[in-house]
Amino acid sequence: MTRFDTYAMIDWSGGNDTGPRPRRDAIWACLATADGVQAPQYFRNRELAEVWIATLIAQELAAGRRLCIGFDFPFAYPKGFAQALTGQADPFAVWDWLETRLSDSPKENTRFDLAGEINRTLGAGKGPFWANGLRNRDIDGLPRTKQDYVNPFPERREAEAQAKGTFTCWQMAGAGAVGGQVMTGLPVLSRLRKRFADAVAVWPFEPLTRPVALMETWPSLIADVVNEELIRQQDAGLAPVRDALQVQLVAGALAALSGDDFADMVDVDAPEEGWILGIGHEAKLADAARKSLALQKAALPSPPPLTNDCFALPPGVDWTPVDAALDRLRAGLHAVTGQETLHVTGALGRVLAAPAVARRSHPPAPNSAVDGYGFAGGADTGGHVMELLAGRSAAGVPYDGTVPSKKALRILTGAELPEGVDTVVLEEDVALSGGHVAFNGPLKRGANTRKAGEDVAEGEIALTEGRVLGPQDLALLSAVGVGTVQVRRPLRVGVLSTGDELLEPGTEAGPGKIYDANRPMLLGLIERFGHVAVDLGRAADDRDTLAECLTRAVTDNRVDAILTSGGASAGEEDHVSALLTAEGAMETWRIAMKPGRPLALGLWSGKPVFGLPGNPVAAFVCALIFARPALSLLSGAGWAEPMAFDVPAAFEKRKKPGRREYIRARLQDGRAAPFASEGSGRISGLGWANGLVELPDGEAHVRPGDPVRFLPYGSFGL
Repeated sequence: MTRFDTYAMIDWSGGNDTGPRPRRDAIWACLATADGVQAPQYFRNRELAEVWIATLIAQELAAGRRLCIGFDFPFAYPKGFAQALTGQADPFAVWDWLETRLSDSPKENTRFDLAGEINRTLGAGKGPFWANGLRNRDIDGLPRTKQDYVNPFPERREAEAQAKGTFTCWQMAGAGAVGGQVMTGLPVLSRLRKRFADAVAVWPFEPLTRPVALMETWPSLIADVVNEELIRQQDAGLAPVRDALQVQLVAGALAALSGDDFADMVDVDAPEEGWILGIGHEAKLADAARKSLALQKAALPSPPPLTNDCFALPPGVDWTPVDAALDRLRAGLHAVTGQETLHVTGALGRVLAAPAVARRSHPPAPNSAVDGYGFAGGADTGGHVMELLAGRSAAGVPYDGTVPSKKALRILTGAELPEGVDTVVLEEDVALSGGHVAFNGPLKRGANTRKAGEDVAEGEIALTEGRVLGPQDLALLSAVGVGTVQVRRPLRVGVLSTGDELLEPGTEAGPGKIYDANRPMLLGLIERFGHVAVDLGRAADDRDTLAECLTRAVTDNRVDAILTSGGASAGEEDHVSALLTAEGAMETWRIAMKPGRPLALGLWSGKPVFGLPGNPVAAFVCALIFARPALSLLSGAGWAEPMAFDVPAAFEKRKKPGRREYIRARLQDGRAAPFASEGSGRISGLGWANGLVELPDGEAHVRPGDPVRFLPYGSFGL
């Protein structure tokens, strides 16, 4: 079975970050299926492209679809190079060798230095690589031109000899050079191959029996079709980017090929040098590209109805419902805090790490619940007169003796019941005269008394593990004789803001700058949640800087979990999600909620990281709905469900199905009144409100007086 459900074509680049605006000589990608071809996507650097590719693989695997990804750079070097470099005639050994040695970031990489190192090792500094593209620095072993160049290996692979117009992989810079693409691309393929080891096959080195295939392609095999379409679009007044057009046409061609034609193309034997998909089948590829192009033109989209709704779900996108995200969070987390022993008086607010067992019953002995007179046996209906004994029983000063039958003893609240007493009559219900006490029945045996241990018996669990100790709990523990408790250490939660645009409040703000509102807000929320807030400061939109901030917080053992704000979605400046994905422990959920949506969840060196949206209102709501229960679970206190109440609405609102909505609201005269604007940029509404109205995922029409679910801030600990 060699046909695939989805085809992706990648036009690679070995250069530095190309900036936010789409341009040529950058990285372009396109997806195609039998149903159509998507618009090409632009990536300004390799890190973003790698994140996109890894996410694509994960999504297609989860959906049970077979995926073929084509890359426009050689998967192997000419014969003999792998053996000389690694001691093995195995192209994957070269992949691994390059991955461990190449340093690559959006702004710079060491491909030229690595080429020089290989030349010095294998070719006495005169080959096989040539063309140093660094203007400001010479590199030992890597000549700028081919003068005195000596190549100990073949200049081209057999595939390149058959494909007209290809360039040698030994050229590292200059027009048409692919050497930099190979040297920066193979490490990415190596990581993807390891990360999805059981799912990825690399053609033609491995049989196509796995659901994902990586293949070497070359868009110039259909150069005639590309040129025709390029001219047509230019004549129409358009300015297409050739790289973008190429990936679109190649992806479409692969998807349009018949099963037999595709099977013929992949039926090759090139175990060491690899092969270019489609060599010898150029006419079939071109016909498939024209067929796909015709279908694309026939299926030009019509504008969708105007929704004016930035929260509308894109067609075909299944966002994660709030309840599903909460369930997955709850199932995937566990307590991470250590333990220590504290005296009860210093344990306020701490989480019990083990059950607290009563060392003494409470009450420790039967006692009186009122001030009155005690006797035995209760009293029937009618009048009763009993002799009153001298003395009394008071709290802390029990009666020393036994009370005979039909006689009574003065007893005060909290006093132990002496032997012979099991019932107490209130002092307000008696008359005293001549050393006797008179009262009317009936009075049940045991009236106005407390049994020993009726609250908590000795040996019973007074408080269970996971309890957050409040003042009332300290009273109970003290009453049952517990002096020290095993508690969890406080959860330390770091808060980090990301974004070049952020400034510290109180400083001068220039054009394009805003003050960091999220960090002080989130630090305050952490403290109100009962955890230790750790200020990790701000990080610019630079991946290396952000990684350094996260690593420092973790390696210094300053935090148990981290909240970030900004950079949680999949945009080109969203470095939080990109870094967590690169770590291999990241899940980005586009939550079907308003305000909110992007929520990045992952691990950094084993520590949980919650990537919240950058918008303060969305960050606040996501922190309450997602971070609070999750952090409570991490602290050892268990999952914290907010208390909610149904109250009448003081507003009317229609909502579409597909997302849950949280409206800032306050209770006024027992009704939930919304903030004046639902705009997520209105931070003032957070302070005006005293809770949130939660509207369900489905369609709803709320009218004044209808019951709505109200979550008071107090139920979140605020």
